Amino acid sequence: MSAISGGLPAADTPIARKESVRTSLWALALRRLLQNKLAMAGGIVVALMFAICFIGPLFSPYTDNKIHMALMNKPPNWKHWLGTDALGRDVLTRVMQAGRISLTVGLASMVLSVFLGSLLGAIAGYYRGIADQIIMRIGDLLLTVPSLPLLFILGALLSEWKVPPEDRMYIVMLLLSFVNWPGIARMVRGEVLSLREREFMQAATVLGLSARRKLFRHLLPNLVPLLIVIASLNIGGAVLSESVLSFFGLGVMPPTPTWGNMIDAANNLIDFQQRPWLWIPPGFCIFATVIAVNLFGDGLRDVLDPKQKR
Repeated sequence: MSAISGGLPAADTPIARKESVRTSLWALALRRLLQNKLAMAGGIVVALMFAICFIGPLFSPYTDNKIHMALMNKPPNWKHWLGTDALGRDVLTRVMQAGRISLTVGLASMVLSVFLGSLLGAIAGYYRGIADQIIMRIGDLLLTVPSLPLLFILGALLSEWKVPPEDRMYIVMLLLSFVNWPGIARMVRGEVLSLREREFMQAATVLGLSARRKLFRHLLPNLVPLLIVIASLNIGGAVLSESVLSFFGLGVMPPTPTWGNMIDAANNLIDFQQRPWLWIPPGFCIFATVIAVNLFGDGLRDVLDPKQKR
């Protein structure tokens, strides 16, 4: 007999059934994601891009970025697979180093914006009242201003204030998260307004749980699938925004390389026509990363967003 004295087998206890359902739901989502060929292709490209940019420079003999006047603007060859730039530096190594900065800025700004937006959106949706009015009105004010011109203005202020180049990367992260959190907060607020009326939240209220516990132990965990989708889709936009700012000289400044300022360094007609190895590699990296991240994010949305399920 598997059950003694009327007890339930370990596999049939409510806790075991709950864990089994939770595991099966995530396993089902993973299985559906693996079946989406476009999403998996995008995920593989993103993983390769991170691996190449963060590990590749470790195997390059040109990481010192020394100036070699005799190697200025050399086309691709066996020693320099993507040629050299106007200062004789290896373009392939510069592209990988620039990818480190661009991907780090995109990832860090995404984490900051998702954290800030989800926290403020959850507070606004749960407490409502004055907190909701203050948070949402500030968010609405930021949403009325187009993000790109606002970033241009803030970037121009950084140049006017002569912020050191080594510090601009961190400030660009904060700027990107500053302009992205209102949209995330609005989506999270709408989801919280829906969740707070569900049966499990009414049961939590009947049990007398504190507002903090209901918010952080019951509401926010149910937002994890939505936040994963938002985060995956926002990385591509953050990388693109950073590249645009750097291209116009308002983001991360040389000598710190990014894909955007590498393209900006080759913005004259001679480089465009006769030295394509200076601008095609960083441009292709931006294009491939943004497309791959969006494909992977769309796949995650299809398997994790309840509104997408039929």
